[in-house]
Amino acid sequence: MFNRYRRWLSLGLGLADILLINLAFAGAYWARYELQWIRPLDERYYVPFQEYFPVALVLTAILLVVYKLEGVYNQRRGALWLDEVRAIFSGTLVGVAIMIVLFFYYRPQFYSRLTFGYAGILIVATLSIGRLVERKAMDQLRKRGIGADRVLIVGAGEVGRAIMRNIIARPELGYQVVGFVDDDPDKGRSDIGRFKALGATDKLPSILQGQAVDEVIITLPWTSRPKILDIMAHCEHQRVRAKFVPDLFQMSLSRVDVDDINGIPVIGVKEVSIRGWNLALKRAIDVAISAALLALLSPLMLLIAALIKIESPGPIIFKQVRVGRGGRRFTIYKFRSMREGAEEEMERLTALNEAQGPIFKIRDDPRLTSMGKALRRRSLDELPQLYNVLRGDMSLVGPRPPIPSEVERYQEWHRRRLEISPGITGLWQVSGRSDLTFDEMVMLDIFCMENWSLWLDFKIMLKTIPTIMLGRGAY
Repeated sequence: MFNRYRRWLSLGLGLADILLINLAFAGAYWARYELQWIRPLDERYYVPFQEYFPVALVLTAILLVVYKLEGVYNQRRGALWLDEVRAIFSGTLVGVAIMIVLFFYYRPQFYSRLTFGYAGILIVATLSIGRLVERKAMDQLRKRGIGADRVLIVGAGEVGRAIMRNIIARPELGYQVVGFVDDDPDKGRSDIGRFKALGATDKLPSILQGQAVDEVIITLPWTSRPKILDIMAHCEHQRVRAKFVPDLFQMSLSRVDVDDINGIPVIGVKEVSIRGWNLALKRAIDVAISAALLALLSPLMLLIAALIKIESPGPIIFKQVRVGRGGRRFTIYKFRSMREGAEEEMERLTALNEAQGPIFKIRDDPRLTSMGKALRRRSLDELPQLYNVLRGDMSLVGPRPPIPSEVERYQEWHRRRLEISPGITGLWQVSGRSDLTFDEMVMLDIFCMENWSLWLDFKIMLKTIPTIMLGRGAY
């Protein structure tokens, strides 16, 4: 569907740009001739706005052509907003320069140079904001399945799961997975989070007919070349797009570094991003922020401690053994949100567990105290974990720290989340928290580990604030 409407999207953006360019030009005229920014204008050089009409039209035409050449209207999945802004800035700079050369060659004393300078700045600003609004609108539509491509994944191995976790982490890409197929009986019959297992690859023709599939993504190993060609032939026969993801000899796609030597692709292995100086920088930020928050929030924490003590008997701080980076165990600290002895009651409440996978969650847990419910709703029970961050047991951003009994039930691919330090918040928290399945949580953890950057950490921390305030998915 994305590819089907790509031309219409480009046309819509072009029409919106025509409007925004002319609005920006009108604003530039107003700033120069009415507000007279930067430098006063001699009345002898005043030019009425209607004299600028042909100028605005010519500038619009020039910019549209330059934008097209700069690739501004190329609708690419996953393109960053900053990349669009960069292309708009570059195209505007070239377009305005051409405009100045043309008009000042023929009429050097008639038009104000500052008008064109203001126009360039306002055009970049308005078009950039317009692209941001368009992205947010499209993101919301695609999250609801509107305008998204219905995708079938062939293969549920490491490469297939890499595709799945990228789709979970970036819903704005516009993919809606109808399910996956795999010839391994264990994989082909077991759902992975929200992704439905639809059986073996021999069911592919009937699935393509019955599920209205737009695209098939093949993630089979390179040794399955005959089957890959057969699947692509089926897709071509039923007019369904088929794409193949090379597994590169079973290497993790996140560690693939692609370069070229005069056009010849060269494939290598890149280093894990959270190591060396990156790890030291992440740790320094953890220490600085956790220390500052402990000092800033100490009055609130003292108030919470007093309220817990007044409401119910038992310790104020709940201590529990968790598993950290590399399988190392540590003691986690939280404000007690349940009545004393709640852990001993877990076995009799097993039937009420609402979580999938090796975790235990009950939406209306009968063991919670009144104060505990309020703390859980706003995640205030986790404030003492800032001490764990300060000690180095945890990070501000990272996977949810599991208990040892959960780790014992992990599948092999789940254990990758133990390669980095657990965190107070993470992509799992800002993407649904307790509403996510365990497999989806792990996929998001691995996605963050493979795509780590300082900006990603800050973005997750910023998104955590409204998530906590609104209490989305917390129980």
